[in-house]
Amino acid sequence: MADFSKPGSLYGAVDLGARKQALEAQARREAAGPQAAAASVVDVTEETFTSDVIDKSMTVPVVLDLWSPRAPGSAQLSPVLEKVVGDLGGKAVLAKVNVDASPQIAQALRVQAVPTVLAIFQGQAVTGFQQVLPEQEVRRWLDELMGAVEQFYQANPGARPAEAGEPGEQEAPSGPPADPDMVAAEQAIDRGDFDAAMQAYQRLLAREPGNEDAKMGLAGVGLLKRTSEADPADVQRRAQDPADLDAQLLAADLEMMSGAVDQAFERIIAVVKRTSGDERDKARRHLLGLFEALPAEDPSLAKARRALASALF
Repeated sequence: MADFSKPGSLYGAVDLGARKQALEAQARREAAGPQAAAASVVDVTEETFTSDVIDKSMTVPVVLDLWSPRAPGSAQLSPVLEKVVGDLGGKAVLAKVNVDASPQIAQALRVQAVPTVLAIFQGQAVTGFQQVLPEQEVRRWLDELMGAVEQFYQANPGARPAEAGEPGEQEAPSGPPADPDMVAAEQAIDRGDFDAAMQAYQRLLAREPGNEDAKMGLAGVGLLKRTSEADPADVQRRAQDPADLDAQLLAADLEMMSGAVDQAFERIIAVVKRTSGDERDKARRHLLGLFEALPAEDPSLAKARRALASALF
């Protein structure tokens, strides 16, 4: 069984730029309707995990709900997941795993607490969370996931499954040709060559200083490079010490990579509040770098910028 202990990526890096598409995803979700909700939920066992999760994820994203009847949080979160995934009308599948009945799945995924939610796409865990979230936050997380999936298909049109009733027919790519440096950056990410990817984004920015996609890409690769060798358990342990600045910043990076953007921002702003001098400036600059990973209109940015200004002044 594949090891999903660390989130993978859609094509080499968690695409935080997908949050840009999340601002438009509400209309897509409303248009989908609930008709396919029942078909979008499946109970998974150790025997069916490969077919119902891994194989299925090669055509649609699979939201994996790891739950337990002993966990009150599961009783709160599972119905919300069923509702929001069902509202997508079959564009995603909710796979439910009772960790008490299928402990080997939980062990393979290194699940430390329930409920845990993972998104599986193209055989990889791409994002997730490990807490009870309100419906609005779950919808936003799912919108970001679907936006990232759509970006993957736009970059890899041959991978898009045919629509029902149109076997083998692929939608023709639209829009202008991809910038060669953008393509080079994505190819370098695929190879795991983060330095080459950063250089490609920097070349693009030298030509187009206002290119938001390149800015987000550069910040995203920086995130990936900083976290690629990190041990999340060790970072979590070190981050228990508020005075360990490097651990706090790396913990925020990992939170960003998992999609917990507001939590990452709040962590660093708390560091800014309790530090001074060089340490405060390092934390501030790190936070500004994380801001670059999001589109300018992302609502989390305005909130964090106000909080940062309050912490500084």
